Amino acid sequence: MKAVQLAGSVVIEGNQLVSTSPATGGEAGRVPIADTAEVVRAVEQARAAGQWWAGLGFTGRRERLMRWRRLLAQRMEQLAELVHAEGGKPIPDALVEIVTSVEHVDWAARNARRVLGPRRVRSRLVLAEFSAHLEYQPYGVVGVIGPWNYPVFTPIGSAAYALAAGNTVVFKPSEYTPVVGQWLVDTFAEVVPEQPVFTAVHGLGDVGAALCRAGLDKLAFTGSTATAKKVMAACAETLTPVLVEAGGKDAMIVDADADLDAAAEACVWGAMTNAGQTCIGIERVYAVEPVFDAFVEKVVERAGRLTVGAEGADIGPITMPSQLDVIRRHISDALARGGRAALGGPEAVQPPYAHPTVLVDVPEDSAAVREETFGPTLTVNRVRDPDEAIARANALPYGLGGSVFGRRRAVAIARRLRSGMASVNSTLTFAGMSTLPFGGVGESGFGRIHGEDGLREFARAKAVTRRRARSLLPSTTFERTPTDVARLVRVIKTLYGR
Repeated sequence: MKAVQLAGSVVIEGNQLVSTSPATGGEAGRVPIADTAEVVRAVEQARAAGQWWAGLGFTGRRERLMRWRRLLAQRMEQLAELVHAEGGKPIPDALVEIVTSVEHVDWAARNARRVLGPRRVRSRLVLAEFSAHLEYQPYGVVGVIGPWNYPVFTPIGSAAYALAAGNTVVFKPSEYTPVVGQWLVDTFAEVVPEQPVFTAVHGLGDVGAALCRAGLDKLAFTGSTATAKKVMAACAETLTPVLVEAGGKDAMIVDADADLDAAAEACVWGAMTNAGQTCIGIERVYAVEPVFDAFVEKVVERAGRLTVGAEGADIGPITMPSQLDVIRRHISDALARGGRAALGGPEAVQPPYAHPTVLVDVPEDSAAVREETFGPTLTVNRVRDPDEAIARANALPYGLGGSVFGRRRAVAIARRLRSGMASVNSTLTFAGMSTLPFGGVGESGFGRIHGEDGLREFARAKAVTRRRARSLLPSTTFERTPTDVARLVRVIKTLYGR
């Protein structure tokens, strides 16, 4: 690979966006940068293609999405190599990401008709002379703005469901992983060559802003909370509906009756996978006093075994170079406020890598507890009981996912977490469950991808009534008589007034 500038930097040469490896600085590929006119043209072409795509019906779209699923499965290794080269993610992690993505394409394709197809709905007495029907119609053109940390799984979680629902999609990948995004679009075009149903536009934030203003019918955004607010402001100009999956600061609660070995294993995975660059990653742990010390010891032992490096390691480089400063600042602030490093510390940040760091007894007002770190770091704090753990976990404005380890009270604790998802005796598993909705509350966003709710997110509910008989209780007409009104009142009082 040809060396270009700083490792992982966004490089622009002429009208091309050059993607570089965060580990080596080598070129991973390049894509053309779109200007505003090209973004608008992409949306217009997608709108024209939408008539054909929607006209295929559920059966036609399912058949084509299943072709894409087959192609993704057949080329998993090729895509994983590209994800590794462009974002630095270890190949085993990339393969797990792709496996989950293939599952989501399959589920969306197979279930779109059942979830969104026309159905009859029961009438009520007052309008018993009418039949009621419900169907879900595609929005039209859906924009998808994707992140760099899961460049396959996250955009597919929106795009596959939007496509299955009958929409066309214009995708703006992150400027840090544009080549992976273009690969997804290109492989879809191999199996659906007839029309530009799924296309990409590339560039920096200005291209994302142009997409928001290009006449979309809906936008799905994944990224930071700060950027989400800018996206919403741009879409508000045209009342374009938005689905937002923003930042997180997910917590794990460890109760007294937890299996500590299983909890430690899952905690290290949930916190350190993808070098901690996971919106639903475990960044905070609250362990009850009786098990705190034993749990910390087990976490430190497992995290300390992880290897860090470019090839064959458990943890790869930090994809976005500027994030290294955030990770270092959070660690230093935690220690300055009285926390203790049970593993790692400021010296764990060795660009382009961040080695595992476990911080204990960190004050709740520190940056390491309150702000999204997005690195292989973890704070573990002791609490008196699950009630205190829940209060601390829910104290932040974020509310994406969470985890609880325990037996007797674990499910009850999980229900009390202010989050869109929770795992009991595991971490992150709700993301791979294609039958479940995925999304957050508060500053973690709103709307849902995945599952039945994810399909409905990309379709408008259309209600239809049809008269099938003469009205026995005429009410919605000026031809009604005083006797009709009196009869209607008597009926309602008899049915509902007791």
